[in-house]
Amino acid sequence: MPDSDFQHTLAQASSLAGTSLHTGAKVTLTLRPAPVNHGLKFRRIDLPDEPFIDADVAKVKMVERATTLAEGSVKVHTVEHVISALTGMGVDNAIIEMDANEPPIGDGSAAPFVECIKKAGLEKQDALRAIYEIREPIHREFPNGTILTIVPDKKFRVSCTQVGPNGRMTQYLSVEVTPETYEKEIAAARTFVFYEDVKPLMDKGLIQGGSLENAVVIRDDTTLSKEPLRFDDEFVRHKILDIIGDLALCGKRFMGHVIAVMPGHSSNTEMAKQLGLHFSRQAAMVKPVSIPTGKAVLDVNEVMQILPHRYPFLMVDRVVDFEGENKCTGVKSVTINEPYFQGHFPGHPVMPGVLQVEAMAQVASILMLRLDENQGKIGYFMSADRVKFRKPVFPGDTLFIEAEILKIRRTIGSAVARCVVNGKTVSEGELKFSLFSP
Repeated sequence: MPDSDFQHTLAQASSLAGTSLHTGAKVTLTLRPAPVNHGLKFRRIDLPDEPFIDADVAKVKMVERATTLAEGSVKVHTVEHVISALTGMGVDNAIIEMDANEPPIGDGSAAPFVECIKKAGLEKQDALRAIYEIREPIHREFPNGTILTIVPDKKFRVSCTQVGPNGRMTQYLSVEVTPETYEKEIAAARTFVFYEDVKPLMDKGLIQGGSLENAVVIRDDTTLSKEPLRFDDEFVRHKILDIIGDLALCGKRFMGHVIAVMPGHSSNTEMAKQLGLHFSRQAAMVKPVSIPTGKAVLDVNEVMQILPHRYPFLMVDRVVDFEGENKCTGVKSVTINEPYFQGHFPGHPVMPGVLQVEAMAQVASILMLRLDENQGKIGYFMSADRVKFRKPVFPGDTLFIEAEILKIRRTIGSAVARCVVNGKTVSEGELKFSLFSP
């Protein structure tokens, strides 16, 4: 299994210091390692009790020319560049310590944060990375003309069109975002502002730390900065940098193609909220604590695209989690309307154990048949070993079926599986399959 399937944190702490863009304050930022499933969190070490703020879209309070997070009265401003760098470079878990309320602006790009991350080094963690697979288009249009769409894709890709006032500095770029492309193609792109917007921003008390050393100013059709443009299309690259940072606030890495026209922090964070809601709706059921975070959700129609079974022999209502390529969790809602309850202990209805084994076999089959080389095949049940039934399953129970593939050799596969109700194992077994093309 490639390293990219696993969560990563920093190998050690690393710091950088400088001036904040909007507040103009001096600040030292330190990136620190964090445990599995910790996520990205800011920590204000200049305040009593050194409070944390999650890098979460629910904490977004202001998005004017930057993204601000707040927890009660505690705020952190202009978080998008450092979050973008951590996300783009493949860091899942980190503590971002600051002794002020805003990160250093550096040169106006994410490159200083990338260098800080590289100085710390990355460390692979003993847990699989949760990646949400976009399975249907998500679309938003905004009153200012901004359009954001995310469509299914097996990679994380961003296609962006930047359009300035009166069509000035219109640029387009499409890029697959990986740590390599992020560092080479995105991180160095600097923030920019149109000359006519400078005074209004200063009147609002913003960009107090701004200068031609950390931003590009566009005046008419010319650019003003301390150094030449780093890319011919530097502005759209910076927009992609912001998109990566803002969408990361949804709380999940995802596979999908982001298509953006005239994006900004406000629209980006609104899309991050919609991403979070979209995932929550698909996974809207209580799961046992032991179920790992996964990377996709399949409803019953998608399950039937993989399995040949139909009523009354389809024993999987939904798949709620995948962990890598080898583990997944399915769900079966057991109701009194199941046909077998008419004849199986009708005065004391209990789900037949053999059907629990069938449910385990179907979830394991989904794992094997989902692989590219097995799509379109049928999995035939060959044997079940070490099967144990520990508790009865009654109408009204929700059966969580966890399966893990042990090995697949040519057309033969083996798996272990268990059924769980209310956090307790009710049945388990070792299963073997043979795969055939119909």
